[in-house]
Amino acid sequence: MLLHITHETLYDYAPGVDTAQHMAHLQPPDTPYQTCISHQLDVDPPCADIDTRLDAFGNFRSYWAMSSFHQQLQVRAHSVLRTHSPQGDLVDAMATQGGGDAIAASHLELAQRSGMAWETARELYCYESGQAGDAASEFSYASHHAPVDAAFAAYATASFGQGRSLAAAACELMERIHRDFIYEALSTEISTPALEVLEQRRGVCQDFAHVLLACLRSLGMAARYVSGYLLTEPPPGQPRLTGADASHAWVSVYLPDLGGTRGLPHGGWLDLDPTNNRAGLGTPGPDYVRLAVGRDFADVSPLRGVLQGGANHTLQVRVTVAPVAE
Repeated sequence: MLLHITHETLYDYAPGVDTAQHMAHLQPPDTPYQTCISHQLDVDPPCADIDTRLDAFGNFRSYWAMSSFHQQLQVRAHSVLRTHSPQGDLVDAMATQGGGDAIAASHLELAQRSGMAWETARELYCYESGQAGDAASEFSYASHHAPVDAAFAAYATASFGQGRSLAAAACELMERIHRDFIYEALSTEISTPALEVLEQRRGVCQDFAHVLLACLRSLGMAARYVSGYLLTEPPPGQPRLTGADASHAWVSVYLPDLGGTRGLPHGGWLDLDPTNNRAGLGTPGPDYVRLAVGRDFADVSPLRGVLQGGANHTLQVRVTVAPVAE
């Protein structure tokens, strides 16, 4: 699937900004399930230099400074990507796991065949003196937007029965959040605590991702936040509306018995989208584009800055995800 993504951000400042430094996560990476063909980042007012490098999680992170007075900032990111269905890796992955009916099995069923019990996975992240820790351990700890709390553990426990496989339990937890929570635009802000979302049972995709993260981590699992985009289809007979899409967020949980040195393309990460009840190894599907991964939204926010001036501002964000053929 060949996709064109435009992500536009517009700030109007009052009073104006004297100087500013900005950081953006807007360049999609190459993964086994997507190839970034082109990417362009445009900033207005123009700046002399945009420095892009990899951050600690392997994401592209861009920096720039603005030293002149301005009352408006416009940032446009244009990306063209080709996404790949995970089904192309299914036969080899199933052969590695010893499955005899690889061709008939779905990619999610492969994840559900992960036999490691969640209690066993949890033990891998416990500190042992003199022993090397699991590489995924950094994603098992509490973070700002996904705290560890008994309330999250209590909600998750219904899916995590004794000896149940981590993959099956995590998929059921995702399904329960999808079923129990109401998607309601503008019902929360980024500052709304995940505990409040758990209590109110309503929010948007990043809220559901933070709740799922907090539940998994409160039981000792390693899970990371994924920011990106999802191709949505307009109603039948109606054209696609430019700028009507939005950024998306989901979660990936680490399955130790499918990761490590096995060389599988997904690296042992099972992606879970509680907003849409979609799951898959390495990606929920070819209609998803991964932008960045981190501990929570704070690690991968699309755009943030430090300003001198600009005490008040208005923000507009427009996202378009469309097949290149359109």
